[in-house]
Amino acid sequence: MTTSSSPVRAAPSASDLKRRRARRTRLGNAAAYLVLGVIAVITLYPFYWTFITSLENTGNIYDAKLLPGSLSLRNYAAVFTGTTVPFWRMVVNSLVICAAGVGGSVALAALAAYPLAKMRFPGRDAVFIGILTLMVLPNEAGLIVNYVTTIKLGLLQVHGGPFGDALNTVSGYAAIVLPSLSSIVGLFLIRQAYLGIPQELIEAARIDGARELTIWRRVMLPLALPTIVAFAILEFVAFWNSFLWARILPLDGQMLPLSAGLLNLSGQFSTNSRAVMAGAVLTVLPILVVFLFGQRYFMRGLEGAVKG
Repeated sequence: MTTSSSPVRAAPSASDLKRRRARRTRLGNAAAYLVLGVIAVITLYPFYWTFITSLENTGNIYDAKLLPGSLSLRNYAAVFTGTTVPFWRMVVNSLVICAAGVGGSVALAALAAYPLAKMRFPGRDAVFIGILTLMVLPNEAGLIVNYVTTIKLGLLQVHGGPFGDALNTVSGYAAIVLPSLSSIVGLFLIRQAYLGIPQELIEAARIDGARELTIWRRVMLPLALPTIVAFAILEFVAFWNSFLWARILPLDGQMLPLSAGLLNLSGQFSTNSRAVMAGAVLTVLPILVVFLFGQRYFMRGLEGAVKG
């Protein structure tokens, strides 16, 4: 009686395992890049379509296209010359609003986050949780309250006298900026960054006689600077894109920021759609430039806030 023995497979060598692992890695990377490429196309094509349409003079603007039918800077000239909207005045308005808004919101968030992170007092955690719960409310929920408050503060009344124009300008900027100065997201991010700072540094500064504001300015701010810069970039984008609140306020056309003022390119009886797209491209460019130069700090800041 004979027994048949099945052939024994040889164990794969180390080089075979290495080649298989490398093959799986290449396939995984190829799949990941394919998915990322699809996401990039879906994300970037609307802006690309807006850009190439802004360079055309004729043709159907609603056609999907890869290249413009014609090339011209006529639409950009229509925006720059200010025949329809005061473009350069709106740029100045946006810069002033961004400077005041970013500076004020960063200062408030950085100050408020310090006691919530490093000082002990009754109800500290309850206060922080109560602030975080407000994040579930949409921004539109506070529009009526903010509008009434703005009127009660006298920011929308017209001032006369020799300083009337200056007062109207300052109050108009304040009416746009003040309701958006408090940022729960910024408070959360900076508090998380503060929590990652060793308590021993603060205790050593207190032993040396430093007061709380001195500790905040000389210890907390430098160590949390990447997160603060990341939050400042987020706030710049938010204030630069101010639209809904600026359109709700009964402001003069000369006081509108760029994003809100470009809506006036759409007239009541006719709309220069290509000029609107040219204005949209010009509005997005400063954001891209700021993010391009601040990308490293932005990623470091968010990483530090998450780790904290």
